[in-house]
Amino acid sequence: MVENSKPPQSGAAAPILSCRNLTVRYGTVSAVQNVSLDIPERQITAIIGPSGCGKSTLLRAFNRMNDFYPNVTTTGEALYRGEDLYAKDIDPVEVRRRIGMVFQKPNPFPKSVFKNVAWGTVINGFRGNLAERVEAALRKAALWEEVKDKLSQSGLDLSGGQQQRLCIARAIALEPEVILMDEPCSALDPASTARIEDLLFELKERYTIVIVTHNMQQAARVSDWTAFLSSGLLVEFGATENIFTRPQKRETEDYITGKFG
Repeated sequence: MVENSKPPQSGAAAPILSCRNLTVRYGTVSAVQNVSLDIPERQITAIIGPSGCGKSTLLRAFNRMNDFYPNVTTTGEALYRGEDLYAKDIDPVEVRRRIGMVFQKPNPFPKSVFKNVAWGTVINGFRGNLAERVEAALRKAALWEEVKDKLSQSGLDLSGGQQQRLCIARAIALEPEVILMDEPCSALDPASTARIEDLLFELKERYTIVIVTHNMQQAARVSDWTAFLSSGLLVEFGATENIFTRPQKRETEDYITGKFG
C-alpha cells in the first residue's frame, strides 16, 4: 500500500490528473499494476524508477498513447479533471490535444520550422491568426529569438536541443493544459539539457508537466513531486524533497542511493 499516493492538501495545487487502481497490460504481462496517485495542477511531477518498471507506460496512459500499441488493455481509471479518459464517449484525439506529449528523441517533421509548429493547429481546424499562434508557441518554448529568421528552413536543420524545444512548441501550439515528457533530455548534450530544464520552470507557470526521467539528479532539480515505480508498482509518491532526503520506503532509499537500478 502506497502511503503517499496523494499530495498533502496544505500548499498543494488541486489534482488535474489522477489514476485509481490503474493497470496496463501488454498481452498477459502487466507493465503497470494497480497504480493510484494524484498529479497537482501547474506543478512538475517526475516519474522515476529502473528500466522496464512501467514509467513510460504510465505516462502514455494519461493521453491514450498506449492505444497505438497492439494487445494493450487498460483497467482501473485514468482521470482528467475527474473525467474518465477511457470512457466510451471520450474522443482520444481531443484527449491528446489537451494533454500534449514530448518524446524521448526530438522528432520534428521534415517540414519548415513554421509548419512544424502550425501543423497540429491546422489539422485541428484552427481559423485564427496562425502566424501569431506560431510565434506565441515559439516564444513560450524559448526558441523564437533563435529561429525567427529561419521559419522557412527545415526543422531538421536545427540543433538537437533546438529540435526538442521545437517539439515542445508544437505541443504548446495546441494550447494543452498538460504536457507529458518522456525522457526529453536523454538524447541531448549537457548544455541543451540545462536549457530544457530552465524552460520547464518557465512552462510550469502555465502548464502541468509530468516528466519521466532516468536521471535522478534531474528529477531532484526540476520536479515538485516524485513518483517512484518498481516492477510496475507505485512504491512511493510525495514531495520531491521528501522522496530524496526522507524516503518512507527502504526500496526508494535503495534506488536513489544507487543500490539497484
